[in-house]
Amino acid sequence: MSKKRGLSLDEKREKMLQIFYESQDFFLLKELEKLGPKKGIISQTVKDVVQSLVDDDLVSKDKIGTSVYFWSLPSCAGNQLRNVHRKLEADLQNCKKRLAELEDQCHALKKGREESVDREKALDELKAIEEKHNELKDEMGQYADNDPATFEAMKNAIEVAHAAANRWTDNIFTLRQWCSNNFPQAKEQLDHLFNEVGVTDDFDYLELPAVVPLGPGEQTVETYN
Repeated sequence: MSKKRGLSLDEKREKMLQIFYESQDFFLLKELEKLGPKKGIISQTVKDVVQSLVDDDLVSKDKIGTSVYFWSLPSCAGNQLRNVHRKLEADLQNCKKRLAELEDQCHALKKGREESVDREKALDELKAIEEKHNELKDEMGQYADNDPATFEAMKNAIEVAHAAANRWTDNIFTLRQWCSNNFPQAKEQLDHLFNEVGVTDDFDYLELPAVVPLGPGEQTVETYN
């Protein structure tokens, strides 16, 4: 035999309202907890059910002395429903008014944008202007290498790299001379070692190149003095 299904929250709320409407009396919570099971509402859930009805203004409550009483009359429920109906009607009218305003705005925005030969011509001209704008942006990008700020930054970077390279060249010459002075008997081995790491007879200081900017699309040319 299948287990009997319990009441849903909506069903519990309806059953609880029946208790109020049938008696049209005032109740303490503990009294409702005793009456609830007779309608199929578990006593432990009565408090939550009653509170949900209070939140929706379907049940009233008030504190008298040290006790809190709950009540709900059919006439009160009718008034609540009428209030809800009036509110919904007011919301509906506001929505209709807002819809009419938006439709008027839409019609106003469409004025002057009707399909016509002049409009098509204007759109074509706008498209041509946008394409020309993009072409000019691309062309400006080609001149980036000859931008004065970019060129100056490149020139400074070359000078720093040149100075650093020659400092290391000077250090290598100093090291080579020191090795020759302190280990003259190992001259051949030292020469062989320096040749292996690229310090050959033609190893020398770097000369600073002159950077010459050219036109768009061409690479910057470095000339050596």
